[in-house]
Amino acid sequence: MVTRLLSTNSSELLAMNGAELKQSIKASEGRTVLSENVVEEAVGDGLTNSEIAAAFGADLILLNGLNVLAPAIFGLYPDEGAVVHNDGESIHRLQHLVGRPIGVNLEPVDPDADMAETRLEIPEGRMASEKTLREAEKLGFNFVCFTGNPGTGVTNAHIAQAIKVAKQVFSGLVIAGKMHGAGVNEPVVSLEATQAFLDAGADVILVPAVGTVPGLDESDLKPIVKLAHAHGALVMSTIGTSQESSGASFIESVAIRNKIIGVDIQHVGDAGWGVMSPLDNIFAMSKAIRGERHAISRMARSINR
Repeated sequence: MVTRLLSTNSSELLAMNGAELKQSIKASEGRTVLSENVVEEAVGDGLTNSEIAAAFGADLILLNGLNVLAPAIFGLYPDEGAVVHNDGESIHRLQHLVGRPIGVNLEPVDPDADMAETRLEIPEGRMASEKTLREAEKLGFNFVCFTGNPGTGVTNAHIAQAIKVAKQVFSGLVIAGKMHGAGVNEPVVSLEATQAFLDAGADVILVPAVGTVPGLDESDLKPIVKLAHAHGALVMSTIGTSQESSGASFIESVAIRNKIIGVDIQHVGDAGWGVMSPLDNIFAMSKAIRGERHAISRMARSINR
């Protein structure tokens, strides 16, 4: 049996496989914070965004915009900027620096999607495929997240297909769902899409946080949370609509509302400063869902433990 993530040391966290990480999150009873970070640039002084997010209380780090076929993370190697290193050690180095499980966004792009806006073309290394998933496994990621950035044309049907592939070739945790429309004319969330993700084997169902996507409230998300939990999956609420910079009072309100409906992980996105959430808001979320004691414990706990 694993230790709840709320109380784990870095050495324990990074030794967990996907199933153990899932159980550790479940045992924390809705008190897990995930910070999403853009990799191409950073906010401060030769550090990665991931190190800064971890310092302010993030339990899990999700990399956005990373090309897994040519990985480049700003600040990972001092004074080199965002330089591609193909030695296979980039993610291991980042795990060593932050002491947190590291995940990556891979986007299940549908070339035939009914687009609501101009499509944003992204490189192969950012798309979800057997090739990129095998590379994510080789790089040592702890989890993958199937979702869509604005305008990329990710559909729920293609997310379900990507989950099936991941369960064959990737050993880490699989998170899946949409934070917003991703430029496509379809419902962002539905019970039907959730069931398809569960049938495909998703470990964590991703949903927009209450208070982010217009018209989506507790009555829409509560049945999805119940369905996911009934199938043994977890749920992650996401602030992916640039409201991660809307101020601590908003973050605290969203965090409590989504904890009430039963989500297991709360995500704070990267659009606030264009690369990550304002740091005070990571701490505000952390304190709101687990109290000052555990928020400070996560911040202060040495990664050498």
